[in-house]
Amino acid sequence: MGRLVDLDDLIDVGEVAEILGLAHKNSVTTYMRRYDDFPEPAIEFADGKCRTWLRQDVEGWRATREDG
Repeated sequence: MGRLVDLDDLIDVGEVAEILGLAHKNSVTTYMRRYDDFPEPAIEFADGKCRTWLRQDVEGWRATREDG
């Protein structure tokens, strides 16, 4: 069985960019390629054109980057 999530916790690429302080949402794809530990999307379809993440995964990842 998959992971159960609250739909209100899902965020799109624009919100990920905002949380990370990125100027462009396209930069999220660059982060996905650059950082091996970047959170995997919770949902991905349409050949990666539609992705959503769990807010706590992205915020947690950002926090570990700030500590380092």
